[in-house]
Amino acid sequence: MKIQLDLQVNIDLNKEEEKAVSWIRVVLEQAARVEELPPIDVSIMIVDNATIQHINKEHRQVDRPTDVLSFPLWEPDEEWIITDEEETVPLGDIVISLPKAKEQAKEYGHSLAREISFLAVHGFLHLLGYDHETKEQEEEMFARQEEVLSGVGLTREHKE
Repeated sequence: MKIQLDLQVNIDLNKEEEKAVSWIRVVLEQAARVEELPPIDVSIMIVDNATIQHINKEHRQVDRPTDVLSFPLWEPDEEWIITDEEETVPLGDIVISLPKAKEQAKEYGHSLAREISFLAVHGFLHLLGYDHETKEQEEEMFARQEEVLSGVGLTREHKE
């Protein structure tokens, strides 16, 4: 499974945060396998609350920080056409707030690695057209997230 990941970290990280962020590639490769995707290209930015609040306000007209935002580069009903073995499908961009991830990890009582990975997979599934507007959609999306995360050993109990 080929995944081209452009990971940009716009804030200073301590050792625990670096280790947590390093899980992103692992979980997105697992998500791509589970989804049986062709070679893909994904961009992820790790930012602070002020930056994600600005992006949230600019793109969604919601003037508050959030944990994760996704910006797909294709429509879910579009067919992927790969003409070259080296070509990748550009899925889109994911923005994750590190302060929100830390706050939520503490709130839920699991590791920062688990929370960052959860947010990365959540954003990734949004890029693929998954949503959680209805109860059925939410159940499907969250089951898929748990399948991906448990597949790499990041269960809710993960404390690291």
